[in-house]
Amino acid sequence: MKKVLILCSFLVTGYLAQAQIGSMLDKAKTVATAAGFDVNKLTGSITNQLASKLSLTKIQLPKVSSAVSTFLAAKSQILPLLKTNKAAYQAKQTGLFNNLKSSLTSILVKDQMNKFLGLKPATNDPANILSNLFY
Repeated sequence: MKKVLILCSFLVTGYLAQAQIGSMLDKAKTVATAAGFDVNKLTGSITNQLASKLSLTKIQLPKVSSAVSTFLAAKSQILPLLKTNKAAYQAKQTGLFNNLKSSLTSILVKDQMNKFLGLKPATNDPANILSNLFY
């Protein structure tokens, strides 16, 4: 009987821990979405713009989308620094962008890469979806 009670308590504890973790993930997604940073939507929008501006091939498109998605997911983790420590945010953003550039260099041809770098907005313009990559 003791073993059954111990097993039940472990199961209940495990269930409660799993529910709490799920709740925390949901809150993180809600905060990112409320902040206007929905990784999936941004990835789709940015990839569509890059596809037309860089004339991406069918082979390049999913690779670019994956690279952009990975970058945006990592960026969503450092966004709180923008409010608390702008210097740290900028340093991490630069590192993330360099990783993105490295990924894209292996996907895009030289002309496309030059066009991509030329798409950088002069300032962080919220109206320009590509600002999410560069700033």
